[in-house]
Amino acid sequence: MEKSLKSIAINYGLYLGIGLSLYTLIGYAINLGLLVNYWAMLLILPLAIVIFGIVATAKIKAQFNGFLSFKEAFSSFFITVSIGIIISTFVSIILFNFIDPDAAIEIKNILINNTEDLMRSMNAPVEAIAESVNKIESQDTFALGTQLKSLAQSIIFFAIIGLLVAAAMKKSNPNAE
Repeated sequence: MEKSLKSIAINYGLYLGIGLSLYTLIGYAINLGLLVNYWAMLLILPLAIVIFGIVATAKIKAQFNGFLSFKEAFSSFFITVSIGIIISTFVSIILFNFIDPDAAIEIKNILINNTEDLMRSMNAPVEAIAESVNKIESQDTFALGTQLKSLAQSIIFFAIIGLLVAAAMKKSNPNAE
Protein backbone atom coordinates (compact mmCIF):
# COMPACT_ATOMS: atom_id res chain seq x y z
CA MET A 1 0.00 0.00 0.00
CA GLU A 2 2.95 2.34 0.55
CA LYS A 3 3.65 2.34 -3.19
CA SER A 4 0.03 3.26 -3.80
CA LEU A 5 0.33 6.27 -1.47
CA LYS A 6 3.49 7.45 -3.19
CA SER A 7 2.17 6.93 -6.70
CA ILE A 8 -1.06 8.81 -6.00
CA ALA A 9 0.79 11.63 -4.23
CA ILE A 10 3.34 11.88 -7.04
CA ASN A 11 0.59 12.00 -9.66
CA TYR A 12 -1.25 14.77 -7.82
CA GLY A 13 2.07 16.59 -7.33
CA LEU A 14 2.69 16.43 -11.07
CA TYR A 15 -0.81 17.79 -11.73
CA LEU A 16 -0.21 20.59 -9.24
CA GLY A 17 3.17 21.38 -10.77
CA ILE A 18 1.65 21.50 -14.24
CA GLY A 19 -1.15 23.75 -12.99
CA LEU A 20 1.22 26.17 -11.25
CA SER A 21 3.53 26.15 -14.27
CA LEU A 22 0.59 26.88 -16.57
CA TYR A 23 -0.32 29.84 -14.37
CA THR A 24 3.23 31.13 -14.75
CA LEU A 25 3.30 30.56 -18.50
CA ILE A 26 -0.13 32.10 -19.06
CA GLY A 27 0.84 35.09 -16.93
CA TYR A 28 4.05 35.37 -18.94
CA ALA A 29 2.20 35.18 -22.24
CA ILE A 30 -0.78 37.38 -21.40
CA ASN A 31 0.12 39.83 -18.63
CA LEU A 32 3.25 39.80 -16.47
CA GLY A 33 1.30 41.70 -13.81
CA LEU A 34 -0.52 38.45 -12.97
CA LEU A 35 2.75 37.06 -11.67
CA VAL A 36 3.07 39.77 -9.01
CA ASN A 37 -0.61 40.22 -8.20
CA TYR A 38 -0.96 40.39 -4.40
CA TRP A 39 -4.25 38.51 -4.31
CA ALA A 40 -2.93 35.70 -6.47
CA MET A 41 0.42 35.38 -4.70
CA LEU A 42 -0.79 35.70 -1.12
CA LEU A 43 -4.23 34.11 -1.24
CA ILE A 44 -5.32 32.31 -4.40
CA LEU A 45 -2.19 30.29 -5.22
CA PRO A 46 -1.42 29.20 -1.64
CA LEU A 47 -5.09 28.26 -1.18
CA ALA A 48 -5.04 26.26 -4.42
CA ILE A 49 -1.87 24.46 -3.29
CA VAL A 50 -3.41 23.57 0.08
CA ILE A 51 -6.64 22.39 -1.56
CA PHE A 52 -4.64 20.22 -3.96
CA GLY A 53 -2.77 18.69 -1.03
CA ILE A 54 -6.02 18.04 0.83
CA VAL A 55 -7.63 16.45 -2.24
CA ALA A 56 -4.61 14.18 -2.71
CA THR A 57 -4.71 13.18 0.95
CA ALA A 58 -8.46 12.50 0.76
CA LYS A 59 -7.96 10.42 -2.38
CA ILE A 60 -5.31 8.36 -0.63
CA LYS A 61 -7.50 8.01 2.43
CA ALA A 62 -10.30 6.68 0.23
CA GLN A 63 -7.82 4.28 -1.38
CA PHE A 64 -6.95 3.01 2.11
CA ASN A 65 -10.64 2.34 2.93
CA GLY A 66 -11.01 5.54 4.96
CA PHE A 67 -8.09 4.86 7.29
CA LEU A 68 -4.89 6.85 7.25
CA SER A 69 -2.20 7.21 9.88
CA PHE A 70 -0.80 10.62 10.72
CA LYS A 71 2.44 9.71 8.91
CA GLU A 72 0.59 8.58 5.78
CA ALA A 73 -1.62 11.68 5.77
CA PHE A 74 1.34 14.00 6.19
CA SER A 75 3.40 12.14 3.60
CA SER A 76 0.64 12.32 1.02
CA PHE A 77 0.17 16.07 1.55
CA PHE A 78 3.89 16.81 1.70
CA ILE A 79 4.83 14.77 -1.39
CA THR A 80 2.03 16.31 -3.45
CA VAL A 81 2.77 19.90 -2.48
CA SER A 82 6.56 19.57 -2.64
CA ILE A 83 6.55 18.12 -6.14
CA GLY A 84 4.15 20.78 -7.37
CA ILE A 85 6.15 23.65 -5.92
CA ILE A 86 9.47 22.24 -7.14
CA ILE A 87 8.21 21.89 -10.70
CA SER A 88 6.78 25.40 -10.68
CA THR A 89 9.99 26.86 -9.27
CA PHE A 90 12.15 25.21 -11.91
CA VAL A 91 9.85 26.40 -14.69
CA SER A 92 10.24 29.95 -13.34
CA ILE A 93 14.02 29.59 -13.08
CA ILE A 94 14.29 28.36 -16.66
CA LEU A 95 11.84 30.92 -18.04
CA PHE A 96 13.18 34.02 -16.32
CA ASN A 97 16.90 33.19 -16.22
CA PHE A 98 17.51 31.46 -19.53
CA ILE A 99 14.61 31.97 -21.93
CA ASP A 100 13.63 35.60 -21.23
CA PRO A 101 15.66 37.43 -18.58
CA ASP A 102 14.14 40.73 -19.76
CA ALA A 103 10.75 39.56 -18.50
CA ALA A 104 12.24 39.26 -15.01
CA ILE A 105 13.26 42.92 -15.20
CA GLU A 106 9.78 43.90 -16.38
CA ILE A 107 8.20 41.93 -13.52
CA LYS A 108 10.45 43.73 -11.05
CA ASN A 109 9.32 47.09 -12.48
CA ILE A 110 5.66 46.05 -12.20
CA LEU A 111 6.27 44.95 -8.60
CA ILE A 112 7.89 48.30 -7.80
CA ASN A 113 4.91 50.19 -9.28
CA ASN A 114 2.42 47.97 -7.43
CA THR A 115 4.31 48.45 -4.16
CA GLU A 116 4.43 52.23 -4.59
CA ASP A 117 0.72 52.38 -5.42
CA LEU A 118 -0.23 50.20 -2.47
CA MET A 119 1.91 52.14 -0.02
CA ARG A 120 0.62 55.50 -1.31
CA SER A 121 -2.97 54.30 -0.94
CA MET A 122 -2.15 53.42 2.67
CA ASN A 123 -0.65 56.90 3.20
CA ALA A 124 2.81 55.51 3.93
CA PRO A 125 5.59 58.04 4.45
CA VAL A 126 7.72 58.84 1.40
CA GLU A 127 10.80 57.49 3.18
CA ALA A 128 9.13 54.11 3.76
CA ILE A 129 8.10 53.91 0.10
CA ALA A 130 11.63 54.76 -1.02
CA GLU A 131 13.07 52.14 1.35
CA SER A 132 10.72 49.46 0.03
CA VAL A 133 11.52 50.34 -3.58
CA ASN A 134 15.27 50.24 -2.87
CA LYS A 135 14.88 46.84 -1.24
CA ILE A 136 13.01 45.46 -4.27
CA GLU A 137 15.54 46.98 -6.68
CA SER A 138 18.46 45.44 -4.80
CA GLN A 139 17.01 41.91 -4.98
CA ASP A 140 17.45 39.62 -7.95
CA THR A 141 14.09 37.93 -7.52
CA PHE A 142 14.60 35.26 -10.18
CA ALA A 143 18.22 34.40 -9.42
CA LEU A 144 18.85 30.73 -8.75
CA GLY A 145 19.81 31.30 -5.10
CA THR A 146 16.81 33.51 -4.41
CA GLN A 147 14.44 31.03 -6.06
CA LEU A 148 15.90 28.09 -4.12
CA LYS A 149 15.62 30.03 -0.85
CA SER A 150 12.01 30.87 -1.66
CA LEU A 151 11.39 27.22 -2.54
CA ALA A 152 12.75 26.09 0.83
CA GLN A 153 10.62 28.65 2.67
CA SER A 154 7.53 27.56 0.76
CA ILE A 155 8.13 23.90 1.50
CA ILE A 156 8.56 24.66 5.21
CA PHE A 157 5.40 26.79 5.24
CA PHE A 158 3.33 24.11 3.50
CA ALA A 159 4.86 21.37 5.70
CA ILE A 160 3.43 23.17 8.73
CA ILE A 161 0.04 23.32 7.04
CA GLY A 162 0.51 19.66 6.11
CA LEU A 163 0.89 18.80 9.79
CA LEU A 164 -2.47 20.41 10.49
CA VAL A 165 -4.08 18.65 7.53
CA ALA A 166 -2.60 15.31 8.62
CA ALA A 167 -3.94 15.79 12.15
CA ALA A 168 -7.40 16.49 10.73
CA MET A 169 -7.37 13.67 8.15
CA LYS A 170 -5.86 10.84 10.17
CA LYS A 171 -8.09 7.97 11.16
CA SER A 172 -6.85 4.80 12.77
CA ASN A 173 -8.08 1.41 11.70
CA PRO A 174 -9.58 -0.20 14.84
CA ASN A 175 -9.06 -3.68 13.37
CA ALA A 176 -5.32 -3.10 12.96
CA GLU A 177 -4.73 -2.34 16.62
